[in-house]
Amino acid sequence: MKRIALIFSAVLFLASAPGCGDVGDDHGHNHEHEVFTTVTLTFTPATGDPIVATWKDPENDGSPVIDPINLVNGETYEVAVTFFNELELPVEEVTPEIRDEDDEHQVFFFGTAVSGPASDAADAPLEQAYDDADDNGFPIGLANTFSAVAVGNGTMTVVLRHMPTVNGETVKTAALADDVKSGGVTALPGATDITVDFDVTVE
Repeated sequence: MKRIALIFSAVLFLASAPGCGDVGDDHGHNHEHEVFTTVTLTFTPATGDPIVATWKDPENDGSPVIDPINLVNGETYEVAVTFFNELELPVEEVTPEIRDEDDEHQVFFFGTAVSGPASDAADAPLEQAYDDADDNGFPIGLANTFSAVAVGNGTMTVVLRHMPTVNGETVKTAALADDVKSGGVTALPGATDITVDFDVTVE
């Protein structure tokens, strides 16, 4: 009986012990990969009501509903980016988790509609600048300034990139937006959490 009890105890220990992926995990998370079904951009002008544009795929079936972004030439907007998982009940906002792990995340903006740290599109009607930073002073991209500098239209791509530590070392740097500008998203470390496209018109 003692031998059976010892074997049973050993089995319980092995079942409860952390796996190899949990010991010294380089991914910075021990939770499952988040699901992103909704991205919202809130454009707040100096005066007037905010303009909210949402990319939404609540069923996560690859058929999103996408709001157009319609802005006014000459206006400057403070832009907040928020992320949600609508497969959860109640709906889960993932933004606080990104903010908690801001040294592993960055939002990038590029495409024909925007010029900025990650995009040098010629004749883009929008200019983007980061308004937030992690503890290392590197951009996050949850808070931004967008200036409508010309009448025009185009597409803006928004990418949330997750860049976990490697061997305990941070891989996020100040130069990542330049890397996107010169080499695209594939030049970045880590993996993309979500990529969405918005149609932009500035009048």
